[in-house]
Amino acid sequence: MPQSLANLYVHLIFATKDRTPHLPQKLRPDLHAYMATVLANLNSPAVLINSATDHVHLLFNMGRTVTLAQVVEDVKKSSSKWIKTQGPGLARFAWQAGYGAFSVSESNVPKVANYIRNQEQHHRVKTFQEEYREFLKKHQMAFDERYVWD
Repeated sequence: MPQSLANLYVHLIFATKDRTPHLPQKLRPDLHAYMATVLANLNSPAVLINSATDHVHLLFNMGRTVTLAQVVEDVKKSSSKWIKTQGPGLARFAWQAGYGAFSVSESNVPKVANYIRNQEQHHRVKTFQEEYREFLKKHQMAFDERYVWD
């Protein structure tokens, strides 16, 4: 086969360090746009990005020439540097070290996008920790509670 093709959707989730509520509502639209630009530069276009005060969800189509680790590193590092410039209260901002990445089939992209779009509603009844544990269990990922949070 002379041509290399890929269509891989990823739902990426990560939190602020210690889940500190450092993402005020007024900052989020610009943060989402910034992250979308980083993804576009990696040939991994964003489908939807949304966040709450302490974490972010990204749904994107991963480019075939980058690794997931590269995408995560670039998005987190670049956006962290950007956030630190957005006000004196954010000068020490940091993302948690880890992340969760989940594959999404083409047929489930609209469902996952709708879930991401409705973050505020989800977190009226469920904490980020509860949400994240549910994702890990749903995707049958073994985890050690001692190392999930930082």
